Amino acid sequence: MSAKQENMCLKSRKYRYICCIYSPMVDEITMLDRIDKKILELLQHDGRMTNAALAKRVNLSATPCLERVRKLERSGFIKGYHALLDAERMGSGFVTFVTVTLDRTTEDVFERFARRVQELPEITECHMIGGGFDYILKVRTADMAGFREFLGASLTSLPEIAQTHSYFVMETIVEDDGLPI
Repeated sequence: MSAKQENMCLKSRKYRYICCIYSPMVDEITMLDRIDKKILELLQHDGRMTNAALAKRVNLSATPCLERVRKLERSGFIKGYHALLDAERMGSGFVTFVTVTLDRTTEDVFERFARRVQELPEITECHMIGGGFDYILKVRTADMAGFREFLGASLTSLPEIAQTHSYFVMETIVEDDGLPI
């Protein structure tokens, strides 16, 4: 963020109802007022809400509401709209977190590992971690037998992996319910 952009953020902080966020996607400062935040909150929890219903909830008429939604989409605040599927019914209700330590920590090994894990549909999340291991994976299978098959046939067959540790989810207390706004 440039000094000019930082200065704009500082100046706008005196107004409590405005949030100033730098958006590198469009290389500009994007101002979010309370209506924009409410639109984001509502769409985050119900992406199928009609524009008319959304406009009513944020006390706008349909056209200005739609213009705000389009602006939020163009600015990159809204990345897309998705259906939330039931993991149990889809045969992916067994969740395991797997820590992975690579045999070497070089750029080519990181890139090869990243390419390979993206090809495995059971891996629903992969995060590079700083600390005692290199990556943490969220793996979804139907059951323990399915995980065992995935681990032996797919994951540990990747040549870059030196070590894995698996942690099985017994109960989910909080699951992704969107970002705090």
